[in-house]
Amino acid sequence: MTARDPSLPDPFDRLNGRIVAEHRPWPRIEVQTDAWAKAADRLSRGALTLLGLWGESHVVHMAVADTNDPSLILVLSLTCPEGRYPSVGRVHPPAIRLERAVADLFALVPVGPPDMRPWLDHGKWGVHAPLAAQQNDAQPAEEYGFLPVDGEDIHQLPVGPVHAGIIEPGHFRISADGETVVRLEERLGYTHKGVEALLQGADLQRAARLASRCSGDSTVAYGLAFAHAVEAALGWSPPTRAVRLRALMAELERLANHLGDVGAICNDGGFAIMLAHCSVLRESVLRQAAACFGHRLMMDRVVPGGVTTDLDAAGSARIVGLTGDIRRRFQRLIDLYDKTASLQDRTVGTGVLKPALAAQFGAGGYIGRASGRLCDARRWPGYAPYDELEFEIPVLQEGDVNARLWIRVREVEQSIRLIEQILVTLPDGPIRTENAIDPANPPAEGMAIVEGFRGDILAWVRIDAAGRIERCHLRDPSWFQWPLLEAAIEGNIVADFPICNKSFNCSYSGHDL
Repeated sequence: MTARDPSLPDPFDRLNGRIVAEHRPWPRIEVQTDAWAKAADRLSRGALTLLGLWGESHVVHMAVADTNDPSLILVLSLTCPEGRYPSVGRVHPPAIRLERAVADLFALVPVGPPDMRPWLDHGKWGVHAPLAAQQNDAQPAEEYGFLPVDGEDIHQLPVGPVHAGIIEPGHFRISADGETVVRLEERLGYTHKGVEALLQGADLQRAARLASRCSGDSTVAYGLAFAHAVEAALGWSPPTRAVRLRALMAELERLANHLGDVGAICNDGGFAIMLAHCSVLRESVLRQAAACFGHRLMMDRVVPGGVTTDLDAAGSARIVGLTGDIRRRFQRLIDLYDKTASLQDRTVGTGVLKPALAAQFGAGGYIGRASGRLCDARRWPGYAPYDELEFEIPVLQEGDVNARLWIRVREVEQSIRLIEQILVTLPDGPIRTENAIDPANPPAEGMAIVEGFRGDILAWVRIDAAGRIERCHLRDPSWFQWPLLEAAIEGNIVADFPICNKSFNCSYSGHDL
């Protein structure tokens, strides 16, 4: 249909196009350039929030949500017969890096963007736009042009891509006036793995394994997002016990990562004892995960249709003991943090992210919630079993390192609360539903949004009649968080870059695809 469908909610009024019936659970519409431009304008005015922008051969897709009701979601698709489309980044900066990535992978070029430098492509692939319909050998220049900074006494400090310790590669170009940071510019893409190319043509089992490895510290969240998208596309319903076990693993993953982050932030503030104690607590979570689910990171345990590993009574008892131990020991550590003035001096007022900027970029997770955004994909758009569980969403307004640490602290408390509720209400029954794919059915499409420990993860899939992945896009929350680190560090001293960076803890691997 070409007229506006009456089922579309008011925020998407006049975004006219043909409804794609195979897309679930939210509508996808094939639009013309005028509707695409209207959506971009609403993004620029804050009426809509950008959830993702990705491409495929001759088509660019954009997912948006109503800012006032994030449960209202729409995917717009614009055909680009000449490989060009109106730039969203021209009026809405959060789209800029996404558009640059689409150009690198698919040779779909936005018209009128403020920045068209290569993003993921460093000129080392041996092929340009590897996922484009027609490939050519043209390569971007290997010398990357960083943005200029004017000033008489400005000097530059390059950081990375190789860093001290065990950390993924990323380059940071700091321009400073004395000790004051004037500009931070990032260059990422060093961990590009070709995930989206590997997913094309994969069966569901292999695709689930690939998705869960997009960012290893969020393997449960990525596995869950992919499973939800596949289940939405194919109309599958996992067993109730599997749904609860998925949430249990997701909260254990959140718990382990937040504990590690709290210790690491304090360590960068010169308080190593917090890192030591928080690392012990994190290690206890990982060991119990291995004992209960057979893998420290619970990798490959969440699959379309359910989970692969059950939890026995002994495992439940172990997790109950774990949460009780963490509740007691972690509170003493937080009391120590709260009473250490020298550490507070490093975190309070440092690396402030203004609420308006967090809202503009739709920043999720602890970054958004520390800057005033009431956001959590477990509630908005929401998914089972969280609609039946009680938990609070902590929100602070200060937007500094201290606020981002305290959001993590409160989320540790809420994850413990959720884990205990799940164990009490864990039903008996199967943990996986075996579903057959009907080859007579047309290709099916599904999308999901899941709350990882960093924020909302988006997964979009198209499955062909043979049950293989025709196209899959995975969007890490870091796409909308990395640019905000550049803003938060401005005006701080160079020595505070590590603690600001750690308080954001964005994913390199999840971002680079």
